[in-house]
Amino acid sequence: MRPGGQPNMQNLMAQAQKMQQLAAAAEADLAAAELTGNAGGGLVTVVLTGLGEVKSVRIDPKAVDPEDIESLEDLVTAAFRNAAEAQRELAEEKRGAVTGGLDLGMLGF
Repeated sequence: MRPGGQPNMQNLMAQAQKMQQLAAAAEADLAAAELTGNAGGGLVTVVLTGLGEVKSVRIDPKAVDPEDIESLEDLVTAAFRNAAEAQRELAEEKRGAVTGGLDLGMLGF
């Protein structure tokens, strides 16, 4: 702060610009990241980007039993949950590094 308790606007703007650049870099890292979720010992594999977009779903033919579609559905659901949890953890890590642990969700970060 400057004398008289007034913040230096130029410094604040520079800090805000740096945070914005760090946030953009974190989002780019998340978009490029690939996170894999597995279920059934690898019978079902789901790959998501760090932003949560689905890249691929692989189902081993051994997981397909026409008499038991419910089990396959459960495996797919479990693989998505596994990948989504990895995606959430990575997003928190990347975004937390930018915000210093502050919750800036309401600001769009």
